Amino acid sequence: MPGLVGCDGPFWLAQGVAQTLGLNLTDAMASGVLDRRRYVEMVQRCEACACRRFCTSWMGSQDGRATAAPEYCGNRDAFARVRERMT
Repeated sequence: MPGLVGCDGPFWLAQGVAQTLGLNLTDAMASGVLDRRRYVEMVQRCEACACRRFCTSWMGSQDGRATAAPEYCGNRDAFARVRERMT
């Protein structure tokens, strides 16, 4: 996807957090809930985040599905909007 060159790690991190929240970002894009620009912005926020090293631990510590992204997550509000629009 243009705009995401060299962002493999942050791309999968955003996908992983979304999955932990019970969200599918690909489905959100296909249904028009999430547009391409906002999706790229989410991945870029993961790439720039100083706390991203904690995300893998956070995902692994969740029993079942999390109800919200961690407080430190730069995409917390974006994930909440996707969840709201998908339900």
